This record gives sequence, structure tokens and C-alpha cells, in this order.
Amino acid sequence: MKFKVVLIPGDGIGPEQVDASRGILYTLPNLYGFDVEYLEVEAGDGCKARRGVALPDETLNVLKESHACLKGPVGETAAEVIVRLRQIFDLYANVRPIKSYPTPIPPLKGDVDFVIVRENTEDVYRGLEFKPTPDIAVCLRVISRKACERIVRYGFDLARKRRRKVTIVHKSNVMKVSDGLFVEVSRVIAKDYQDVSLEEMYVDAAAYHMITNPRRFDVIVTTNMFGDILSDEAAALIGSLGLAPSANIGERFALFEPVHGCAPDIAGKGVANPCSLILSASMMFVWLGERYGVEEAVKAGLALEKATIQALSEGFATPDLGGRYTTSEVAGAVASKLGGIHV
Repeated sequence: MKFKVVLIPGDGIGPEQVDASRGILYTLPNLYGFDVEYLEVEAGDGCKARRGVALPDETLNVLKESHACLKGPVGETAAEVIVRLRQIFDLYANVRPIKSYPTPIPPLKGDVDFVIVRENTEDVYRGLEFKPTPDIAVCLRVISRKACERIVRYGFDLARKRRRKVTIVHKSNVMKVSDGLFVEVSRVIAKDYQDVSLEEMYVDAAAYHMITNPRRFDVIVTTNMFGDILSDEAAALIGSLGLAPSANIGERFALFEPVHGCAPDIAGKGVANPCSLILSASMMFVWLGERYGVEEAVKAGLALEKATIQALSEGFATPDLGGRYTTSEVAGAVASKLGGIHV
């Protein structure tokens, strides 16, 4: 089969990351023997400035006819782009791996390897805010049984492929109804996974233990806003948000993107770390291969991560990691390793 993959360069450093990675994106399918057609569309701040809308209908139509999307970060229109896409395509699982990689400046914690699985469609990110009076603002937090069941099962299924431990992170001692439902559902579902250990932790305690003892975690499952905050904190453990990829996964479609924003302060300087996008592409190829039974795509995704590790271990890193190489030089170094990778 031929995969249709949509590229959205985004804003700020996004176009630089995408441009630097094009060689990788086109080389991998040829090396591993599967077909990909890339379709480039626009969305984000620049798109809104030019066209008056951050997510045009043409972009949505192309996405609806594709298998997956690789997206660069967008700026102030994030709620109009990625939050909306998560809801339109029901991308209920936001998967954010936190993993140590070899870098010129050692990370805060070495030997870190856990995943944050974040519910992606509800919570305060539904944007249900209003002002009943000029001096009072209200934000509704929506937590449904269906969304809890889906994300918790996803986390337990992922843990079965890893080290068989799930940590449910919540704040049910304060939000007794909303997080209380999340905890209730988690405990019920855990009974179907007797081979996976269950740990519960308040979000403030999780934030503490993530810094002091991150190796205790395997798969963290949590609600939308908590997952967003904890994953940025967790990136500090590994040295940079430039090493933090993510996946937004639904039943039939998935979107892959760096965890970080568009970093306008360094845009155009050639110093943006391309690894967050490259590692997101690695996740994308693995997902495509597993979802559609194309083993070659899985191998390509795994090889891309190995090539990234090899390039980093040889010192090819951008300034955020203590390196002296440019965006394109780091991506080129990763591309040069691909031919010699075996998985």
C-alpha cells in the first residue's frame, strides 16, 4: 500500500525542522521498501495572517484523505489548530515518551525511560469558559467515563509492551467528582490487567518524584492538563524539549509533532533542534507499520531512532544540548547513519 502522509510546517522553527528533515522522510521509505506520498498543507499563525483562518477547510480535507500527519509546532493559534484537530479526528491518546539520549551536556537524570499517556480530548482544553459577571470567570472541566476508559486501557496496553507498570496521576483529594471518576474507572479497568502493576499518585507528588526518582515510572496515565504540564517538566530531565516527540492517536488516524512550541525567539537562526520532529517521525512510521501491518515501516521507524542516537552519541547536537551544529547539520548527520542501521 501507499501511505499518504500530510506535512504541516507550522510556525517559528517548525518550517526549519521540517525542511531539515525532508531528506530523512524521503530516504527512509526507499531504504526499507514501502511507499509514502507526502502532501504539504498549511495551518497556524502565518496561515491565519495570510488567509484569515488558522486551519483552512482545504487542509482539513487533505487530512481526512490521509493516513497520518507530521506537524511542526504552531504559535498563538495552537487552540485553533492542534486542539481542534484532536477533537475533529478524536485523537484521544497523547503519547509523550521521555527518554535519555546521549548529549554533549549530560542530562539532569540519565537512564530515564518512561511514557506519559495523556487524555487528549476533554478536561479544561474543551475551552468551555465564560464570565457570568464582569468580575468572575468560569472554566468547565469535562471528564467522561468513556474518555477515561479509553485512555486508561491505552495506557495498560502500552505497559504490557514495556515494563508492566501503570501510574495513575490525579488530584481526587481536591477534585473529588471529576478526578474521582477518573480514579474509579482506572481501578475497575486495572482488574482486567492482573499482569500489570497499578500505582496511584497525586499530581503534585508525581511532579516531585519525576525529578527525584524518575526511574520509578514506566507508563504514566493522566488527564489532559496534568499530562501537558508534567510532560514539559519531564523534558527537563533529558536535557531539552528538543528531544521530546509526541503522538496524537485515534482509532483510524494519528498526528505526530514535537511537544514544544514554535520558539519564535530562535526562528531563522539555524539553531533549532530537529530531533523532536525526527523522533516524532520515528513514532509515526512505527504507528503506520503496526496499524496497517507493514513491517518495513516499523523497521524504518526503529532505525530512525537508532540513527538519531548514533548521531547524538558522536556529538552532533544543537546549542540547546551543548552542541555547536546547526539544524540542518544535525538532521544531515542522522540521515547519513540510516544506511548502516540494522533492526
